[in-house]
Amino acid sequence: MTITTAPGRDYRLLWSAAVCSQVGDSLRTPALALLAATLTRDPRAVAAVTVAGLLPPLLFGLLGGVYADRWDRRRTMAVVDGARAVVVAALAWSVATGHAGIVTLVAVASLLALLGTLFDASAYALLPTVVPPEGLAGANARLQAGTAVAGGFVGAPLAGVLFAVSPALPFTADALTFALAAVLILAIPAPAPRRPCTFRPGKPAQKGQSRGHNRKINESRGGVWEGVRFLRRDRVLRALTVGTAGSNLAVGGLASVLVLYALAVLRVPEAAYGLFAAGAVAGGLGGALFAGRLAARFGTLPTLRVVLLGQTLALAGFALARHPLTGGLAMAGFTAGSTIWNSLRAAYGQRHVPPDLLGRVGAAQRVAGLAAAPVGAVLAGVAAEAFGLAPVPWAAAAVFALVTAAVWVTFRARTALSVAPPH
Repeated sequence: MTITTAPGRDYRLLWSAAVCSQVGDSLRTPALALLAATLTRDPRAVAAVTVAGLLPPLLFGLLGGVYADRWDRRRTMAVVDGARAVVVAALAWSVATGHAGIVTLVAVASLLALLGTLFDASAYALLPTVVPPEGLAGANARLQAGTAVAGGFVGAPLAGVLFAVSPALPFTADALTFALAAVLILAIPAPAPRRPCTFRPGKPAQKGQSRGHNRKINESRGGVWEGVRFLRRDRVLRALTVGTAGSNLAVGGLASVLVLYALAVLRVPEAAYGLFAAGAVAGGLGGALFAGRLAARFGTLPTLRVVLLGQTLALAGFALARHPLTGGLAMAGFTAGSTIWNSLRAAYGQRHVPPDLLGRVGAAQRVAGLAAAPVGAVLAGVAAEAFGLAPVPWAAAAVFALVTAAVWVTFRARTALSVAPPH
């Protein structure tokens, strides 16, 4: 029987805040690049702005998970979005008055990315408090679908138009989206206060004692590496983390040369590249529609195994394609699998990790995935320079095949263990 769970008011508020923020992010990111290019033609300076937005999640992502576990997550998200609104509004004022320089852009990009690590860890850990366990897969999928539409179909196309009207306009709009997102998050009711923990191991039971509560409180006081240690101890979560990192290695490599591959190998007309990219986003939306249903019907781990196999085949089909239509269909199938994988992987962690460790475990998984993507991009660039563009999708498919094999072995062992009779 398929379980369907209608999203409640609290989830709709969280979803709306995430989508609203994504619209602003999609306006700001290309606008920062455009502004940097108008201020200088030095490629090193322009690249510094991009790198400034990538380093903080890698350097401070684990620390963001610690504070997401120690502080009230709802209030933390609202304060972070309020702070980001102030930062971007100050940038908009600097741009409008002609005071913005490359140093300003680097500082803003770094600060926003640093604040984003705390927001992302808190949001991941907050979701299970507003969605029942059986609805987490669909809730994560709807979040991905909403942010994909907001970024790919709303924010990104508007960024260039608003920048052409006034360079300060995209940043002004971004500040407004952050402020609105903060208001939406504050509209989510505050969680019930925790009972004081009275459990003492080895002592007689007393009224109000809770063994599980005592365990969670101890874990919430753990250090920055507590999430990493938890992942190392849990075989399935470790496999999901390594699988995501390996997938991001392949995706980062393919994405870094995708536009060149589409134009040179698939013969996509330059004017139609936007349509080709939109097809990939549409594939992700399709995956979001089925993620929750597949998990409810077949189970999370069996679905994840099949999804990885499907993505490997989709990448092989993309490598074989020599026409925009067949290549676009293969890429749409691949992105559909990515949405399902990410949604179910997140839902599995949110169901199986102790609540007071969710921020750190989610942050550890996110850092591992983020670290792999630029490595793949560098390797793909070197390979494309040495051997041409055609081998890059095949290399990505080979990486996915290795990831698929490892995940199948791990999940099969877990399934066998769960059904084995007691000794």
